[in-house]
Amino acid sequence: MAGYDAETYGDKWADAYDDWVERFVRLVDPAIVSEALAELAGAGPALELAIGTGRVALPLADRGVEVHGVDISGAMVAKLREKTGGDDIPVTIGNFADVPVDGRYPLIYLVFNTLFALLTQDEQVRCFQNVAAHLQDGGVFVIEAFVPDLARYVRGQNVETTLVEDEVVGVTFSRHDAVSQRVNAFAMTFDAGNVEQRPVQLRYAWPSELDLMARLAGLRLRERWGGWDRSPFTSESGAHVSVYERTPG
Repeated sequence: MAGYDAETYGDKWADAYDDWVERFVRLVDPAIVSEALAELAGAGPALELAIGTGRVALPLADRGVEVHGVDISGAMVAKLREKTGGDDIPVTIGNFADVPVDGRYPLIYLVFNTLFALLTQDEQVRCFQNVAAHLQDGGVFVIEAFVPDLARYVRGQNVETTLVEDEVVGVTFSRHDAVSQRVNAFAMTFDAGNVEQRPVQLRYAWPSELDLMARLAGLRLRERWGGWDRSPFTSESGAHVSVYERTPG
C-alpha cells in the first residue's frame, strides 16, 4: 500500500477509532484491563506505548496510577485531550519503538496488538531493547496480542464481515504474506449509503518469537495469560497477555 507509514494508521483512524472499537471489535472492558495493569504498576508511573485516544490510559489513571504516553499521531492524541482527564496525561509525540522518554518505569505496556504495527522484525526487536532500557529493575513490559491464525487466509487473502445491522455493514479485506508475516488490510464500513475505508498494516509474531525478542533485550517471560482475566494460556487461546520482566544486572 503506497504511502503507508508510521503515522498513517493514527491519522486515518483518529476520528472513528473509539466508535469503531465499540461497534466492530469485541474488546475486553477497559476497566478489567486497567485493574490488571494497576496491580503491575505498583506505585507507578506507567508508560503506555501508542497511547492513542486513551481508551486504557484514562481508566488506569482513574485508579490512581500516574500514566505517561507515547504516540506518533497528533490526531490520536488530540482525541485523548478532548476527554475528561486527557489533558492531565503527559504524552511524547514520536515513534513508540524509540521509547522517546526520559526515566525508568515499573510498567511499560502495549495493548490491542499494537506491537504488530511495527512492520519489520528489526523494529519489533528494537522496541523490546528500548523498553528494557527504560524499565526499572524488576519492572515489567506487558504486551496484549493475538495468536496468529493462518487458517483465516485462503490463497493469501481473507474477507471478513465484522458487523451486520439494519443500515450498517462492516467488512475487512486483507492480504497475507507468509514470508514477511505481513497483513495489509482495509476495514470498510457501509453506513446508510456512506462508504468509509481505512487502512491497517501489521507484522504479526508468534508468542515464541516475542519470547526470543525479549531474551535478546535482557527480559524474561514472567507470566502469560489467555486474557486480562488471567485465564490460562493454552493451545486453544486466540490471544495472550504476556508479562516480561527486567532482571537486575
